Amino acid sequence: MTVDPAASPHHAAYHEQTYHFCSAGCRTKFVAGPAKYLGAPREASAAPGAVWTCPMHPEIRRDKPGSCPICGMALEPAEPSLDDGPNPELVDFTRRLWFTGVLAVPLLVVSMGAEMFGWHLFDARTSAWVQLALSAPIVLWAGWPFFARGWTSVVTRHLNMFTLIAIGVGAAFLYSLAATLVPGVFPSAFRMHGAVPVYYEAAGVVVTLVLLGQVLELRARAATGRAIGALLDLAPKTAHRLAADGSESEVALAEVRTGDRLRIRPGEAIPVDGIVIDGRSAVDESMLTGEPAPVEKFAAAALTGGTVNGTGSLVMETRAVGADTMLARIVRMVADAQRSRAPIQAVADRVAGWFVPAVVLVSVITFVVWSLVGPEPRMGHALLNAIAVLIIACPCALGLATPMSIMVAAGRGAQAGVLIKNAEALQAFDTVDTLVVDKTGTLTEGKPRLTATEPVPGFTAEQLLAAAAAVEAQSEHPLARAIVGAAREQQLAFGTVADFASQTGLGVSATVDGVPVVLGNTAQMTRVGVDPSPLEAAADAQRQTGAGTLFVAIGGRLAGFLAVADPVRGNVREAITALRDDGLRIIMLTGDNLTTANAVATAVGGLDEVRAGLAPEDKARIVGELKAQGRRVAMAGDGINDAPALAAADVGLAMGTGTDVAIESAGMTLTGGDISAIVRARTLSRATMRNIRQNLFFSFVFNGIGVPVAAGVLYPVAGILLSPMFAGAAMALSSLTVVLNALRLNAVKL
Repeated sequence: MTVDPAASPHHAAYHEQTYHFCSAGCRTKFVAGPAKYLGAPREASAAPGAVWTCPMHPEIRRDKPGSCPICGMALEPAEPSLDDGPNPELVDFTRRLWFTGVLAVPLLVVSMGAEMFGWHLFDARTSAWVQLALSAPIVLWAGWPFFARGWTSVVTRHLNMFTLIAIGVGAAFLYSLAATLVPGVFPSAFRMHGAVPVYYEAAGVVVTLVLLGQVLELRARAATGRAIGALLDLAPKTAHRLAADGSESEVALAEVRTGDRLRIRPGEAIPVDGIVIDGRSAVDESMLTGEPAPVEKFAAAALTGGTVNGTGSLVMETRAVGADTMLARIVRMVADAQRSRAPIQAVADRVAGWFVPAVVLVSVITFVVWSLVGPEPRMGHALLNAIAVLIIACPCALGLATPMSIMVAAGRGAQAGVLIKNAEALQAFDTVDTLVVDKTGTLTEGKPRLTATEPVPGFTAEQLLAAAAAVEAQSEHPLARAIVGAAREQQLAFGTVADFASQTGLGVSATVDGVPVVLGNTAQMTRVGVDPSPLEAAADAQRQTGAGTLFVAIGGRLAGFLAVADPVRGNVREAITALRDDGLRIIMLTGDNLTTANAVATAVGGLDEVRAGLAPEDKARIVGELKAQGRRVAMAGDGINDAPALAAADVGLAMGTGTDVAIESAGMTLTGGDISAIVRARTLSRATMRNIRQNLFFSFVFNGIGVPVAAGVLYPVAGILLSPMFAGAAMALSSLTVVLNALRLNAVKL
C-alpha cells in the first residue's frame, strides 16, 4: 500500500534509512525484526564472528555454513537466534522420505509379491526394468546424501554408518543394474529359473529406513532449538528508550546500548540487565529463582532481562546488553549442554570403524580366492560371492536396531505418562546413579494454599480471614492470591478497603470499613506497636513445616496469623522411597530458603542432600560438579530457572505442568507433573537399552555368520554357496528379527 510520509505519524529509522508506516502495529512489527521485512539473507544478519559447528562433532567449528569434514552432516550455528528458520536439512530429508515412501511400497510389491504371495505381475525381465524405474530415483536422488557422506568418511578416514550404507546400497544397486542391462555376461551360477535375480528392493528399502532414522534424529534436534527459541522469546523485541530531553522512543532491542535509560511499563518484560534509577514495582523473577513470589524493586535494585514487571512503572539504566545479559548466558549454557551429549548411534559408528574395512577386506579376499582356486566358472563364482558378502553386510538391521526400539519405547512411555524426546535420554537414564530435583513445582505443587488460620481469643477464624483477604485483594502477590482464594471458597464478604499501602520487606496495610488492618511479619507488627509474641511459638511450628506465616492486626490489636504453604505433591514420598531403593542418590536444589527446603525434604521422607538459595547458573554448576565426580546425573524440574541444569544433566526430566522452556530443554517429560513417572521412566529406560543391545547383538550375529557363509567357507565341506538373493533374504530376516524384538517393549510392565 502507499503511505504519505507527511501524513503518517508512524516512522522508524534503520541503518540510516527512514521507513514510513500506515499504523503503529506495522511499525512495531518492523522495529522488532527489520531484516525479515527487508529480505536480508540469514548469513548477512549473522553476528560478526558467528561460528558454525557440527551437532555430532562439536569440536568442528567454522566461520561459515558448510558440511562436517568428519561425518558430512550440515553445520549448525553455535549461537542460535530467533532469526534461524527451520532446519534446512530436516526439510530436505523429510521431503526425500516422503518421496521414497511413495516408491518403496510398489517396489516391494513388485519384487517380493511373487515369492511371498504368488503375485506374478510381470515376467522376470519386465519386473527387473520396473524395479529399476522405481528404485533408481530412491537410490540416486533420495539416497545421494548418504553416498556423499560415505565418500567423505573414506576421504577423511573416519569410517561410520554412512560408509556401510554407501557400500551396501551401492553394491546391491550396481549389481542389479548390471543384471538388468547386460544379463548375458553372467554365468549360469548367477541365474535362477533362467534369469539373473536383482536386488533393487534391498537398496531402496535401506535408503528409506535410513532416511526415517535421520528424520527422527533431526526432529529431536529441532526440539532443542525450540527450547532455545523459547528462552530468547522471553526478552521483548523492542524497548522504550528515554532521550536526554526526556522524550521517549521505541527502538529495536538490538539498538539498546549500555548506559541507555529505558522505561518499563506495568506488565512488560524487562528487555536487558540493569538497575532501577526511578520508580517502584514488584518484578516476577520466577525465571531465575523458580519461586512464585514477586520481588520488590526500587532505586539501585538490580533488574534482569526477561523478568516481568508488575503493576508499577520503572526507569532503568542498562548495564549489560546482547550476549552479556543473564538471559543470553542461560541460552548459551542450554545450547552448549545440549550439544555436548553424544548420540547413541555413535556406538554403531565406532563399531563401523572396524566392521566396514573388515567387510570390504573379506569381499576382496573372497573374490581373489574364488578367482584363483574356485570351480568353473571361477570369475563368475568370484563375483557372485564377493557381491553376496557386501549385500549380506548391508547395515539394514544395524540401522533399525536403535530407531525401532526407540519408536516402540516412545509409544509405550506415552501410555505411562513418560514422553521421550530422544534416544540419548533413554541411554543415559539406564546408568543414572544421582537424581537432582527442584522443589517448587516438582516435589511441591507450585501453587500456594492457605493451610492454617489461627485467631486469638476475641476474634473468629472467619473475621481474621475476611479482613486479611479484603486487604490482600489489592495485591498481586501469590501468597495474597492464596488468602483471597480461600476466603472466596468460604464465600466470606469483603469490606470496603481504603488507604492500601505496601511496606517493602514487611507486609501490607489498609483500612477495612474504616478499621485499620495490618498484615506482615514480626517486624511489621513491631512497627505498628503490636506484640506478636503470644503466637510466635505456633507460627514457628508452621514455619518448620515449610509454610509462610502472616500476622494480622485489626484495630491496633493482634488478631491472629495465617499460614500459607506450597503443598507437597501426592505420592511423592512413595516415589522417593522407590527411587532410593533403586540405588539413586537424591539431591534437592532450590532457589527457596533453607528452612522451607528442609521442611519439604522431611515431608517427602528425607533426601540425601539439600541445597537452597540457588540461582539458575548455580544449579547447572552443581550438576557439572557431580558429573565431574564421575556421577551419572538426572535432573527433574519444571521452571525456566531449571533449563540450564536440565540441559547440563545426563538426563533432563521436565514436569508436564511446568514451563515450555523446561519441557523443551529436557530429554523426557513427565505428563501431569506426576513424579512417580520417574520410576516408570527408569524401568522403561532399562528395558529399552536391554532391547537395543539385543538388537545390535542380533545384527552382528547375522553378519558374523552370514558374511563367512556368503564368502563360501562352507563350500569345501558341504557344497553350500549363498547367492546374492539369499544374502538379501538373510538381510531381510535380520531386519525382521530386530523389528519383532523391538515390539516386545509394548509388553513391558511399568
